[in-house]
Amino acid sequence: MLDFVQQLVSGVALGCVYGLIALGFVLVYKATEVVNFAQGDLMMLGGFFAFTFIGMMGLNYWIGFAGAVAAMALFGMVAERVVVRPILGYPQFSIIMATIGLGYFLRSVAGMIWGTDDLKIETPFSRGVLRMGSLVLAYDKLSVIAATMILCALLWLFFNKTMLGTAMRASSENMLAAYYMGIPVKRVVSVVWAISAAVATCAGVLLAPITFIHSNVGLVLGLKAFPAAVLGGFGSIPGAVVGGVLIGVIESMAGFYLPEGWKDVAPYVVLLTVLLLKPEGLFGLHVRKKV
Repeated sequence: MLDFVQQLVSGVALGCVYGLIALGFVLVYKATEVVNFAQGDLMMLGGFFAFTFIGMMGLNYWIGFAGAVAAMALFGMVAERVVVRPILGYPQFSIIMATIGLGYFLRSVAGMIWGTDDLKIETPFSRGVLRMGSLVLAYDKLSVIAATMILCALLWLFFNKTMLGTAMRASSENMLAAYYMGIPVKRVVSVVWAISAAVATCAGVLLAPITFIHSNVGLVLGLKAFPAAVLGGFGSIPGAVVGGVLIGVIESMAGFYLPEGWKDVAPYVVLLTVLLLKPEGLFGLHVRKKV
């Protein structure tokens, strides 16, 4: 039973990271109907920024964390303006290839600047443990879960209780109607990319106590976060987080209880099963087409 609880907590913590990356996929898609395949690489770059501020410059963890989030929010706005906006309106394949190319570019630049070695960020939660009788839970994993819950609550308040959040929701529902109502759609899209990059950075910094940061970590985690977004229902913000947690828990349990090799396969088996039974995902809206 203790092993089960520890694997469950580990899976939920890893799944929260998947969920935050998937949340970035969903935010950009809802605002622009563009799938940003560089989302995992934005997480990787945010982790390297945090390492630079905290590990190399010696800044306080929280100041370095905030600095990395701010830097990546600005980078997200620039990436949208330079890479995506000029080709909006072109076939979706063009935009997909542009974001894939952006991901390759970011991985190459990160390798040239920070090298190819594995890096780790020391956090206030790196060494402590919570003891509950015979159960031992690491603070780093608990901190990831708590931070994800806080971040999701803040995003919910932002999207539902602020004028800018309302403008974003209106733009995601109907961009043309929002434009005619006086909403600065281009500016809103830029802010969405900034939030998406900031959320990805939070995932990268929270990931640091659990695993190492390297130039290819974004590609690896992005390939698991995208199915998490699909599993939750692509376009559903709560579904992205739930889908990420499910993928993380399934992966953790499969790695512990099933034979070797099932750890990476089991989440995709569950994903395919869910999509066969519920093609719109767990939280997706079912649209019935008339024939």
